[in-house]
Amino acid sequence: MEALLTRSRQLRRPASRVCRSCSRQLGAQARRTYASAASQPDIYDVVCVGGGPAGLSLLTALRSNPVTAGLRVALVEAQDLSNTRGWKLPPDRFSNRCSSLTPSSANFLNRIGAWDYLAKERVQPYHEMQVWDGVTDARIEFDWEAPGTGRTIAYMTENLNLTSGLLSRMDGVGGTDVFDKVKVENITLGEDKDDLDLTQWPVVHLSGGKQLAARLLVGADGANSPVRSFAEIESRGWDYERHGVVATLEMEDEGWGGHDMKIAYQRFLPTGPVAMLPMPGRYATMVWSTTPRNAALLKSLRAEDFLAMVNAAFRLRTVDLEFMHTMECGQSEELLWRLQHTHVNHQSVPQTVVGVQAGSVASFPLKMRHADTYIGERVALVGDAAHTTHPLAGQGLNAGQGDVESLAGAIEYSVLHGQDLGTRMSLESYNAERYAANHVMLGVVDKLHKLYSVGSGPLVPLRSLGLNAANAMRPLKNFLMGQAAGKGAKLF
Repeated sequence: MEALLTRSRQLRRPASRVCRSCSRQLGAQARRTYASAASQPDIYDVVCVGGGPAGLSLLTALRSNPVTAGLRVALVEAQDLSNTRGWKLPPDRFSNRCSSLTPSSANFLNRIGAWDYLAKERVQPYHEMQVWDGVTDARIEFDWEAPGTGRTIAYMTENLNLTSGLLSRMDGVGGTDVFDKVKVENITLGEDKDDLDLTQWPVVHLSGGKQLAARLLVGADGANSPVRSFAEIESRGWDYERHGVVATLEMEDEGWGGHDMKIAYQRFLPTGPVAMLPMPGRYATMVWSTTPRNAALLKSLRAEDFLAMVNAAFRLRTVDLEFMHTMECGQSEELLWRLQHTHVNHQSVPQTVVGVQAGSVASFPLKMRHADTYIGERVALVGDAAHTTHPLAGQGLNAGQGDVESLAGAIEYSVLHGQDLGTRMSLESYNAERYAANHVMLGVVDKLHKLYSVGSGPLVPLRSLGLNAANAMRPLKNFLMGQAAGKGAKLF
């Protein structure tokens, strides 16, 4: 009873004293006192719901930092994480869900000790990107002015390679209580029970009866975030009425663009952009944003016709491509005939696609969503729980890593200064830093999508004029690449 009264007095101390003086005692005493009481929640400093890249990065960052390593933290994930831990594919097979990591994201992963845990043979840097208008062929070439200096635009890797590496790093540093293969049944506020006042703390109720009380509850649980719903934070936006078709492709050979440094390609079509992004060896990943009807057709085609559509998307006129979308089959023969009457500059398009990995063609709806705020009292949102965007700029996952880096910094500041890390005041710096940056990014991506969805009219020549002008201005291109790459354009 004396220990219980002592524990109660600790919880009722001013917030500025509780965080540093009691976080370790919270972990040790709460575990002993309440582990056997099913009706009482287990107490944590940080509970993160969601074991994707954002959630794993946050917990790894907290456990890797000596300032925050003493916090008691927990991860809640519905999936079986043993599958992620044991993930492995042959060198000639790649997952169809890949992401483009900016140098800034890679630097952050390196600082928290996770970069070395990725399978490097499955990470592909690229140093140039070709982007052009599918209607007018106006083009901009993103490449660093001094090639061979180690400056990279981005690193392509499979999402599973990233999450597997993060999980290995998190397991290696230790100290994180992992609850996987469980569902979040409910999230409520705690109770003033047995002299413990948890009435302002979120309590996560897991399937099986486990309860986790969180000084700070982090929602890294995706676009349909239960944590965001608990905090009554609205998320606003719209559907693009487009689907993103993804596939793992095999190219003619490894020599993209005629040299060892690989190139990413993106062509803006009226129905949406199609991107070919290099993977290790002679492989590539494709993301094609198009109408739901076109997406359904692409998924239904036999392999040779699907490959013909992909090659046509980078070579044929938009009117020819539109006609081929009306065909139920026979696209491979149609492409051969149309290429005889089409001039193609083979130096400006990706090399021919010759194979598609079985089972890799899939699609998903595209949406734009933005939460009204990223924080509540003892709640913070990161990644897709806070924002989702069109994939045309490849910034979705990188924005989530930026969120995590900022939130980890805010938590570190609170611990260093004896503040209660879960209060809205302690979280405000994170919200102020990331909300504005993401709002700008979401707006730019949305406007680009709408701008290039126009297939005719006076806007078409104007956008082409702007693209050609930007391509001729090296300082502007360097600035745009630096912004896209994040705070650091060179790894480490």
